[in-house]
Amino acid sequence: MLAGQSLPWQLPLLLAALSCLPAPSCAQLHYSVPEDREPGFSVGDLAKDLGVEVRSLAARNLRLVSEGGQRHFQVDLAAGVLLLDSRLDREALCGQSPTCSLHLQLVMENPLQLHRVEVDVLDVNDNAPQFPKPEVVLEITEVANPGTRLPLEVAEDPDMGSNSISTYELSPSKHFALSINVRGDGVKMPEIVLEKALDREKVPVHHLTLTALDGGNPVKSGTARVTIHVLDANDNPPVCDPPISKVLLEENVPVGTLVTKLNVTDLDEGPNGDVEYSFKTSNNAPGKFTKLFSLDARTGEIRTKAPLDYEESSAYEIAIRARDKGSPAMEGHCHLRVELIDINDNSPEIVLTSVSSPVQEDAAPGTVIALIGVKDSDSGDNGQVRLQIAKELPFKLVSSFKEHFSLVTSGPLDREKASGYNITVRAVDSGSPQRATQKTFYLRIADVNDNAPNFSSPFDTAHVQENSLPGTSVFSVSASDPDEGSNAKLSYSILDNGMQDAPISTYFRIDQDNGTIYTVRALDYEQDKVFQVPVEVKDAGSPALSSTAVVHVFVLDENDNAPNIVYPSVPKGSAFHQAIPALAEPGYLQAQPNTDWRFSQTQRPGTSGSQNGEEAGAWPNNQFDTEMLQAMILASANEAADGNSTLGGGNGTMGLSARYGPQFTLQHVPDYRQNVYIPGSNATLTNAAGKRDAKNAAPAGGNKKKSGKKEKK
Repeated sequence: MLAGQSLPWQLPLLLAALSCLPAPSCAQLHYSVPEDREPGFSVGDLAKDLGVEVRSLAARNLRLVSEGGQRHFQVDLAAGVLLLDSRLDREALCGQSPTCSLHLQLVMENPLQLHRVEVDVLDVNDNAPQFPKPEVVLEITEVANPGTRLPLEVAEDPDMGSNSISTYELSPSKHFALSINVRGDGVKMPEIVLEKALDREKVPVHHLTLTALDGGNPVKSGTARVTIHVLDANDNPPVCDPPISKVLLEENVPVGTLVTKLNVTDLDEGPNGDVEYSFKTSNNAPGKFTKLFSLDARTGEIRTKAPLDYEESSAYEIAIRARDKGSPAMEGHCHLRVELIDINDNSPEIVLTSVSSPVQEDAAPGTVIALIGVKDSDSGDNGQVRLQIAKELPFKLVSSFKEHFSLVTSGPLDREKASGYNITVRAVDSGSPQRATQKTFYLRIADVNDNAPNFSSPFDTAHVQENSLPGTSVFSVSASDPDEGSNAKLSYSILDNGMQDAPISTYFRIDQDNGTIYTVRALDYEQDKVFQVPVEVKDAGSPALSSTAVVHVFVLDENDNAPNIVYPSVPKGSAFHQAIPALAEPGYLQAQPNTDWRFSQTQRPGTSGSQNGEEAGAWPNNQFDTEMLQAMILASANEAADGNSTLGGGNGTMGLSARYGPQFTLQHVPDYRQNVYIPGSNATLTNAAGKRDAKNAAPAGGNKKKSGKKEKK
């Protein structure tokens, strides 16, 4: 029974017990049992110890009454023994009391007897030592002297005697040891003693294990973690790791880009290790970088605050001061080199150093046209530039030296085909992506007098009426010259070919500016029927170039001569008589001596059979005659152009080749006086073929002397 515990229902038993104390029927039994026994364990032999027979226990109604209402035991009536009903826990039943006993009452009837039973619960080492907290946290300054003591809390063990705490142990340490002191009540007090000076920067925290051991068998133990924090003293400056660092950064990164975060350590803690950052400048390094970079004083982050340009500066040297907040404060220094990586952000630039414009069209291949320079502010491949021009142009680029090129001719030039060129020079760098620039300039090609004037046709024909007034326009020749300027300024003149008795200039003149041919005097068809007028056109180049053409001027006949009777010969002023046979038939005087020379009343002199009786006019007065004569002239001209004949040919050929037969020469152009038509008469007077009236055939185009004919003016 626990001390001081009593219940009202136990009072009758107590009274009965007290009443039987002197009587021999009252007995007190004493047993002991270890606390670790299982239920059913035999505590004591009641029948034997009470001196009664086992078989009488049931008849006497033996029963067990527990004090305090706790039932830990039971009686086996058949065996007469006291059994353990539940496992006992001495520490729960008696706590830290040195002794632990349970009190029971046995009641038997017939006669009524009360017996007291005391059971001692024996301690067993069934509990291990235990610390109040699983972890103990201690603090000690890093400048503490050896011998400094740090008290620890004691462990607890509910077991008693030798089963309680016997000793303490501490895990090995270079700096700490364990000391155990015994209090006056015998309790052992553990302490940690500093044996070696501390350095918080090397080991800021020490972790130890404290073990409490009891004296049981086997020994039981309990542990606690001991954490010792070494308090800082400001004995270390901030250190930058590494002290000198390099960062590669692309130019033109966005403003606010993180460049780097400084890796600065201060082995101290608290204010002693709280670092502030600032840029460090000097007179030698005024700190242009402060305009481009920002520094977070608390975190040490360096960021861009303005655009960076590799072409302005490829690298920046930045000095940083790191200062702690200790007392006194300590500081360290960092050095950062920011190197910019060039990106292709600049297009090539083309510089036309010199341009020779215009250039003459006869410039030899390789003639320098222009000097071209290129530059690109980027570096490496981004700054490597190549020039290009269109392949179809008659020019090429030749590298003079680095970044300088010459534009030269690569083939012949012809101003008449191209008077100038728009030359586009394209500069492309080797960056990725590529950047390109182009510049276009105009190159004018200067003219050289390399083209002679050219007539539209080397031979032309013209017609002029005889007796036209001097100054009559006969024909206009036209020539062209693809050159320009003075090289294309043309002037016309008439050449004297010596084909006439008098110079051709006495018959015709030409306007030197527009090529119009005029008569100088009136022409006489009966004297000159055709003229060859050689015209020369010459440009004003130096040297001048020229070419010639021939204009065949045909003189058209007018009825400006009265008929003359040439046969038979009749003295002037006498009458003509002809005898007519008496048997002459009608129409005898209409009869023609030669049917090839018949004329109608409307016919004019001309070749036999060549005129249409319905047409009138001077020969050639129809399309057939004109085309026939022009065909002969042009055929001869073509032959002359082929080198088979010369202009003018022989006398009387009018430039016509003899291979066309004598019938095509001027000597055989019909003389209209050979067949004379007498108006009002059916007769035709003829002369011998090929003969003229006391005249020889004149040279082609030449002047003919008149015989008995009044000269016309």
